[in-house]
Amino acid sequence: MNLSAITVSFPLDEETYEEIQLLTKTCAYIDGLIYQQVMNLPVAKSYEMKGFYVLVYDDDKNELVGAGTAIDLMGLNTYEWSMVVAPMYRQIGIGRAIFNVLHEGMKERGSDGELALMVEGASFGREFLQKNSYLYSFSEATLEAKAEILQVEQSLTVRPFMQKDTEVIVSILMETFGDMREESLDLIDFNTTTEGLFMWTVEHEGEVVGTVTTRKEGEVQWITAFAVAPAMQGRGIGTQILQWVKDYAIRNGEKMVLLDVEIDNASALRVYEKAGFMKSIQMDYFVKN
Repeated sequence: MNLSAITVSFPLDEETYEEIQLLTKTCAYIDGLIYQQVMNLPVAKSYEMKGFYVLVYDDDKNELVGAGTAIDLMGLNTYEWSMVVAPMYRQIGIGRAIFNVLHEGMKERGSDGELALMVEGASFGREFLQKNSYLYSFSEATLEAKAEILQVEQSLTVRPFMQKDTEVIVSILMETFGDMREESLDLIDFNTTTEGLFMWTVEHEGEVVGTVTTRKEGEVQWITAFAVAPAMQGRGIGTQILQWVKDYAIRNGEKMVLLDVEIDNASALRVYEKAGFMKSIQMDYFVKN
């Protein structure tokens, strides 16, 4: 058996994209799990995202048999990485080889931190991480809802973010997420300067009460950085914002709205469920011990 490995940066060309798509589908069929998201395929052809893939081929068959990916989603030099290996090739050290090259790549790119991702239920992935001194940290669920026309008149005004909103939005982000001021400013900068991201300011009776950022990926509208001022929570504002995004999505040509939430955030889960969102997949995150 002759194996070879290469590293390629985002964006992927169409042929490489299709090879990884086929590998993830093959693994999904055998394992009963979905790997497209954890392998960053929704953004693999994006010029805006900072990330790379490690690809391992069986040269005798001219077939992709393993792949790893690392991505700096927030532009903060913290990489999230994951990998998949075709079931028939899992006992010959391909995972270890991908693991090593991924870490070399992150080091070359000046990574300040890392998180390992695993699809819920991938027992072989958990075993591999544990053997390499990674500890479970937290889990995020991806929730989805159909895009739909808003049926009820809202009491909110949702408009594009403006620089004059910075201080009040910083306060909302700090209170909601427990971030430092500089972290909130970095998030605003990232969400307002990255192509494809749109940051919105939410007002109620002329007062800024929240924010949400949207990102279009094909027929999906993603929600990120969703926050409501703590003093205004419990009044249905969060539900109204989510309904507004679903309306915005369908008018923009998308069919679904997706978002990620930590599974131990019970209050947020209640808001999302009330707005019609349901769990589609769960990612488990691990940190180096």
